[in-house]
Amino acid sequence: MPLLENATAIITGKTFRPNDTLDYQCLDGYETRDGNIMGSIVCGEDGWSHLPSCFKSAEKCGPPPPVDNGDITSFPQAAYAAGSRVEYQCKAYYELQGPKYATCSDAKWSETPKCLDPCVIAEEIFNENNIQLKGKEDKTYYAKTGEIIEFICQSGHRAVTSGQSFQAVCQEGTVQLPRCE
Repeated sequence: MPLLENATAIITGKTFRPNDTLDYQCLDGYETRDGNIMGSIVCGEDGWSHLPSCFKSAEKCGPPPPVDNGDITSFPQAAYAAGSRVEYQCKAYYELQGPKYATCSDAKWSETPKCLDPCVIAEEIFNENNIQLKGKEDKTYYAKTGEIIEFICQSGHRAVTSGQSFQAVCQEGTVQLPRCE
């Protein structure tokens, strides 16, 4: 017989051989990871397949909180046992800020990250400001938050903003663009 925690075995009175199953029932106020009060384990060549996992119902969390422009990396479940952890990732070009993982504790999720907006610079914006990317020919350019973007004036134009403005930093979807005339 395995050592059962937060569960009782449904005894059939027989000895267990490989491939036999042992059914168990969670104690009052406890349930399995998927919300059932009963489960079973299998006797294998090396012992039991796993030990019964019964958790206090009140300590479980629902699905992890959504994050704008991001998601968890695993398949979502309806309920998560205390101590469960999920990993977040952001969509392409969005920059993750904050904790990469969230943990279920006392029926609540820990702090989740934010996905910071990228800077998107379209061809029309380059032309309105008479600028282009330094060393690149991109028609539309995507930059992550914190990325430095280097510009030069388009051919036949001269700078009307400071030299510093030609090394702009993307900040959560906005960038101060230089201007040429």
